[in-house]
Amino acid sequence: MAQTKIQTVPTAADEAALLARLRAGDERAFEALVERHYGTMLAVARGYVKSRAVAEEVVQEAWLGVLKGLDRFEGRSSLRTWIIRIVANIAQTRGAREARSVPLSALAPEGDEAAVDPDRFRGQQDAFPGHWRQYPSDWEVLPEESLLGRETLDLVMRVVSELPPAQRQVITLRDISGFSADEVCAALDVSAGNQRVLLHRARSRVRAALEGHLDG
Repeated sequence: MAQTKIQTVPTAADEAALLARLRAGDERAFEALVERHYGTMLAVARGYVKSRAVAEEVVQEAWLGVLKGLDRFEGRSSLRTWIIRIVANIAQTRGAREARSVPLSALAPEGDEAAVDPDRFRGQQDAFPGHWRQYPSDWEVLPEESLLGRETLDLVMRVVSELPPAQRQVITLRDISGFSADEVCAALDVSAGNQRVLLHRARSRVRAALEGHLDG
């Protein structure tokens, strides 16, 4: 499995310099932009369309949109937020054509799904109903190599890939690509409350998988 890089947030100066190079037609700058954002763009597109192949087509179309729109980019948002918004718009259109449009705002509540398995809490007949049966492990006492090992990171990425589309999009943007909550809301057109719910549920699923892996 290819290694996944946790992206750092570019400074305003870095972004301005990159934008200048892109507008000047610097191919290396564009290649660097593709390398930085392609995985995130693909993850967002997969939330709206049926297959990876279609998602890849969406991403390619989005890059064309980015190239055509660079001169009109006014910097009202970060460059990456603008790029992800382009992807989301194109993917929503393709999803609608597939009769499977999935706006995040509609998916966010996801019924009454519990973020944590209800069996982990004491029942009404117990002495302390609603309390943990066993408290979550304190991972701060684990060796760093256990938390950052290849096997652990692979597990995290596998769990993320299996999340419901909306949760996968939000956790990918927040925890892998380093987007702020406001950036995610702007890029995916979701409310702050929906963003928090989706992120909480996604992180809870990942944590549950990690507990089984690290505590086993």
